[in-house]
Amino acid sequence: MEAHFNDTYKTILKPSKEVLFKDKNSKFYGYAYPITSEQDVKLHIEELKKQHHQARHWCYAYQIGTETVAYRANDDGEPNNSAGMPIYGQIQSFEVTNILIVIVRYFGGVKLGVGGLINAYKTGAQLALENAKIKELTINIDFLIKFEYELMNKVMRVIKEKNLTITNQKLELSCEITISVRKKEANTIFEIFESIYKVLIKKVET
Repeated sequence: MEAHFNDTYKTILKPSKEVLFKDKNSKFYGYAYPITSEQDVKLHIEELKKQHHQARHWCYAYQIGTETVAYRANDDGEPNNSAGMPIYGQIQSFEVTNILIVIVRYFGGVKLGVGGLINAYKTGAQLALENAKIKELTINIDFLIKFEYELMNKVMRVIKEKNLTITNQKLELSCEITISVRKKEANTIFEIFESIYKVLIKKVET
């Protein structure tokens, strides 16, 4: 079987609508947010703490990144691994990244036990993800192309033929264009531009 070259990932582009799961008078409100940094995580949780200031727990899990990923699961005072990890399990199960899921719990006076908690947090996360619009995106690599103005037609012809996305351009006597290329096509595109006399191409480090 040939190796499948994966240059796509799944994520959400906007927050999901609030979902609610109830178990023995406890209420679990679920939210999913698109994120790109840990700073985003802090902001969303602060926001939810204001919105649900009488809740007992704000448990969450997140994952950031495509090829190298960073993740965290937080039980926020619930028994170890009864909240954060079940939430993170749903992030893995839906195969999404750049996402934060928060479950806000109002305690209903009846203890659920660890099994009940695991089920409640897992279900809350699942409902939040089912309620979110999951999109498949491509992993892209950006290249900066530098050339003199007289080579404009040559460069633009390649960009048009290969249907490349220009993300930035500075067209003067010496020109600079930044293009975004799908990862699996990146080497081919790099070689094409590199082979044009007097055109410089380099990868943009993110």
